[in-house]
Amino acid sequence: MTTTRRALLVLNTRAMPARAAAVGVVGDLQSAGFIVLLAQDDASDWQEGVPPGVQVVLADERAADNCEVVVVLGGDGTILRAAERARNSSVPILSVNLGHVGFLAEAESEDIHSVTQAIVDRRWHVEERMTLDIRVFDGDKEVMRTWALNEVSLEKPAGARMIDVLVVVDGRPLSRWGCDGVVAASPTGSTAYAFSAGGPVMWPEVEAMLLVPLSAHALFARPLVVGPSSVISFELAEWSECLLAADSRRTSEIRGSNRVEVRRDPVPVRLARLVDAPFTDRLVAKFALPVDGWRI
Repeated sequence: MTTTRRALLVLNTRAMPARAAAVGVVGDLQSAGFIVLLAQDDASDWQEGVPPGVQVVLADERAADNCEVVVVLGGDGTILRAAERARNSSVPILSVNLGHVGFLAEAESEDIHSVTQAIVDRRWHVEERMTLDIRVFDGDKEVMRTWALNEVSLEKPAGARMIDVLVVVDGRPLSRWGCDGVVAASPTGSTAYAFSAGGPVMWPEVEAMLLVPLSAHALFARPLVVGPSSVISFELAEWSECLLAADSRRTSEIRGSNRVEVRRDPVPVRLARLVDAPFTDRLVAKFALPVDGWRI
């Protein structure tokens, strides 16, 4: 008996190159017997209309159910959106960079036909990326829970005064910061917001969490790396109010006196890789690092 093969397509519908590439990807996969799915949000934003034969599904965390792969056409922001569709279904994400840096992407736009052929031939391996479990408490009551692949940030609202936050690790107070905000990142997120804020780069296989203050007015305000079994807590002063953002996608206003806890989430995001390229090579290529040096 032949099993129907299914793939979910996630793309940056605002970008003409992504929409044009998607038509070719859909055609290639359908010719190989795939059923191609598209979430409702992408379908409604596709200006030229959804290609014939594409099935539209709900834009939720189960969109990738029964798929063997999620194909992403876009940049890192599109990959983060795809992760919301794929994580709970444990479906790997195979991405083609049609954005700017595309740090998480596996291939560039000129490789798109080889990517679809690799999907047809099932030529990929899976790399699991650690995620963060984020919980907000009001006293002992949990009032919000979400997750992140890259990072969670707590930041003051635009134009507001700095927030006051007590940082606690494994139930022990570490330091109190008056600051613009704070970022807790995964190894994947160490090359994103945390990197821009002065944090170190962590290799993806390192199991740890990164803590980076944002413009802290304090004597001790250095980036910190903590173990994967630790719990990082941020306790806000009663007068502090801030915006919580998970992967810059899922946001919520956090009241003063709330406590935010960050720990390792047991459910990873699975990335499909076509080649076993070392992370060092990816870092050099994406950041255009001068490995030849500039000195004579």
